[in-house]
Amino acid sequence: MKIAIGCDHAAWEMKASILKFLEEKGHEVINMGTDGPGSVDYPDHAKLVCDAIIEGKADRGVLICGTGLGMSMAANKYTDIRAALCSETVSAALSRRHNDSNVLCMGARMIGQIMAEEITAVWLETEFEGGRHIIRLDKIKV
Repeated sequence: MKIAIGCDHAAWEMKASILKFLEEKGHEVINMGTDGPGSVDYPDHAKLVCDAIIEGKADRGVLICGTGLGMSMAANKYTDIRAALCSETVSAALSRRHNDSNVLCMGARMIGQIMAEEITAVWLETEFEGGRHIIRLDKIKV
């Protein structure tokens, strides 16, 4: 799977670790920055990741900031993006199973690295159920 990943300055270390984790799992990863602690604006990196998905350059995306809140709000403004802020594995699985989320958002200041890897793994492995959930997703399209 092709996965675009981006973060702000609060999450660059977690992003680097998740990027490596994804590559070790055999995924092709597109690094959308940032790669250091210098201050950046999270909406810019959310846009890069969302554009990659919308343009078909990536299948899914991962966005990480301090809390995950800013990234999820920024990502969800884009048509056909369904970003889910997850801090544990149950919401990660349900965001895929019921909502067909295509962007995973996490907060580097909210969860540890091991939990971030577990969330990412579950999110990637869980399939969308379709069925009655398609009707609901159609209702939230802009």
